[in-house]
Amino acid sequence: MVAPDKIVVYSSANCGYCRVAIHFLQTVKDVEVDVVDLTGDWTARKDLIARTGHRTVPQIFIGETFVGGYDELRAMDADGKLDLLLSQVTS
Repeated sequence: MVAPDKIVVYSSANCGYCRVAIHFLQTVKDVEVDVVDLTGDWTARKDLIARTGHRTVPQIFIGETFVGGYDELRAMDADGKLDLLLSQVTS
């Protein structure tokens, strides 16, 4: 699902940080987000963990860059790096 021209958030149904990350990207940053719900799909979740080394969701990819979770997304925004990365995907 990860592609150079997509913003992808891997999430699960009961994840508050997932909802906030998706809302932040869609509303504040005004970008289209592809959401992949991993609820109950343990095979896909294990594959994602193997790829990123992170066990929790959300797992956010901007293009082919793995950002991390919500805290990393907001830290990247606070550092002024998020808009540049988004512009490389959405332009």
